[in-house]
Amino acid sequence: MPLVLPLLLAVVLFCIGVYGVLARRNVITMLMSFELMLNAVNLNLVAFDAWRVDEATGQTLAIFVITLAAAEIGLGLAIVLLLFRGHGHVDADAARDLLEREEAS
Repeated sequence: MPLVLPLLLAVVLFCIGVYGVLARRNVITMLMSFELMLNAVNLNLVAFDAWRVDEATGQTLAIFVITLAAAEIGLGLAIVLLLFRGHGHVDADAARDLLEREEAS
C-alpha cells in the first residue's frame, strides 16, 4: 500500500478532530475530538514506521501516545464529572464563567 493513503486518512481524521474541538461547546465532544486527533497522530506514526522497515520507533511512540491518551481521557472525564455534579452542565463556554474573580474592595 502506498504511504499517501494512510497519510490522507490521518489528515482527514485530524481535521475532523480540530473542527470538533473548535466548533463544539460540549466538553465530552471536545474530548472525543481530541482523541480523534491523537488517533490521527498514531496512524501517522505507524504508517511511517511501516514505510521505514529497519526501525520500530513509530510503533514505540504510538504506544506512548496511546498511554498518554488514556491518562488524558481519565483526567478529562473526572473533570467533566466534577463540573456536571457541581453545576449541572458540561458546557465549555459556561465553564469559563466559573472563574473566581477578585472583588474590588
